[in-house]
Amino acid sequence: MNIIVCVKHVPETAEADIKIDSEEKSIELSGLVFDINEWDNYALEEAVLLKEKHGGTVTAITVGSEDSESTLRKCLARGSDKAIRLTDKRFEESDSYAIAKILHSVIKNLPFDLILTGVQADDVGYAMVGPILAGLLGIPHATMVKKIELSDGASKVNRELEGGLEEVVELKLPALFSIQTGINEPRYVSIMGIRKAMQKEIKVLSLGDLELNKNDVGVAGSWIKIEKIYVPPAEKQTEYIEGSPEEVATKIIEIIKSRGLI
Repeated sequence: MNIIVCVKHVPETAEADIKIDSEEKSIELSGLVFDINEWDNYALEEAVLLKEKHGGTVTAITVGSEDSESTLRKCLARGSDKAIRLTDKRFEESDSYAIAKILHSVIKNLPFDLILTGVQADDVGYAMVGPILAGLLGIPHATMVKKIELSDGASKVNRELEGGLEEVVELKLPALFSIQTGINEPRYVSIMGIRKAMQKEIKVLSLGDLELNKNDVGVAGSWIKIEKIYVPPAEKQTEYIEGSPEEVATKIIEIIKSRGLI
């Protein structure tokens, strides 16, 4: 069972003070801590669990800068056997379609039975790379996957739907699954795992190593182009009513009457 996991190196923004950069097309990245994308973390763990159960290899692959190597090292420490980093200045500002093309150009030449991605990325949240990559490879795919069962040349997966519902679908292998959080419990990285990961080679490829040109990637090769990022203006404000209970009640009644509700 050869499994490929697509991961992304993203900034942690949940508790950070986010600012828009001067070009108004991205956020200010200086000072932010980067790590593996949360959804991809679960995809990696699922790949390692499947390898431990069925045998085979796990290859982690990412499109990113040299800094993304730390995420790949974490993948190697967690049980990935190989890692590939796709790095080129011309990859910058690539949308989901362009990223999928970059991944496709490498993955199509690799042996694989299964490809796992996270449902979406923490930074942009488009949730498009997985399905587009599957389409380019011409293989079946399923999104929002919460459970995977493999048999000879086939798979059965549980998908999360709206309203707390789930559906079970069967797909032939090779296939691609976009993994939802909660499918497993990602393991901690051990000191021994980190030491072994530092000794493993990470294969680095640039645009010149792929069957693509500059018009296939970056802004030129993207369907989506960001025009501007901004903080939405506050359209409503909270009004605090002060005074005694009688004064507050009178004020509330006046507001309700002014809006024609009574």
